[in-house]
Amino acid sequence: MSFSALLAGLGLGLSLIVAIGAQNLFVLRQGIRREHVFAVAAICALSDLTLILLGVSGVGAVLQAVPWLVEAVRWAGAAFLIVYGLLAAKRAIRPSGDALVAGEGGDGSDGSSGGTGSGADAAGGPGTDGSGRDTSASVPGPAAASVTPTIERTRTTSPARAGSTTLTAAVLTCLALTWLNPHVYLDTVFLLGSIANTHGDGRWAFAAGAGLASIVWFFGLAYGSRLLGGVLASPRAWRVLDGVIAVVMIGLGVMLVLPH
Repeated sequence: MSFSALLAGLGLGLSLIVAIGAQNLFVLRQGIRREHVFAVAAICALSDLTLILLGVSGVGAVLQAVPWLVEAVRWAGAAFLIVYGLLAAKRAIRPSGDALVAGEGGDGSDGSSGGTGSGADAAGGPGTDGSGRDTSASVPGPAAASVTPTIERTRTTSPARAGSTTLTAAVLTCLALTWLNPHVYLDTVFLLGSIANTHGDGRWAFAAGAGLASIVWFFGLAYGSRLLGGVLASPRAWRVLDGVIAVVMIGLGVMLVLPH
């Protein structure tokens, strides 16, 4: 394997994907929310690997013979981006109270059910009389002290479940943002595939480098985004993030259909 070709593929791969775009913003948002992080990162990386293999194997030349296919993808992708952007704008204008505490369970699988607490809590708990009235004052000594932390934990984790994304929705959105983006075909299949084939026998090493770039980037972005916990620990910060996502998504969608 040509080491120089591998490094060339790694460098070009990173240069093509390390940018603010619809796909990266979605990965970032899911990573911050800690929802289906591995699944989202894996789908993005595997999609990139598939497109890289298609480009290096010469499928790009075949796609150039059917320009209407890329045109169809362009319009479908624009429609999807604009709709997704409008949904993000709706979240920014009418927030659901999301905060970073939603992901305390790690990857959205902490076993909690929307902050409902234990079965005793759901039924009124030891601090209620079953009708929602607080009776903790009548619980003597240590028993009363044990009730309060349970109630506080429930109040802390409940905002995290508001507006959570199901695995199916996350997977479908991720696939749409990847495969309905015409630039992914132009950049990954056509451009990267063409440059890979200039390396002759080293083209597969070039492809391996580009694939490694995708794996490192998407998993690094998905899991590294958790470092933004202190920044996005309030509903107001989420409104700002959703506002940015809305502007970028709608802008990209409009740019896709504007004449070049």
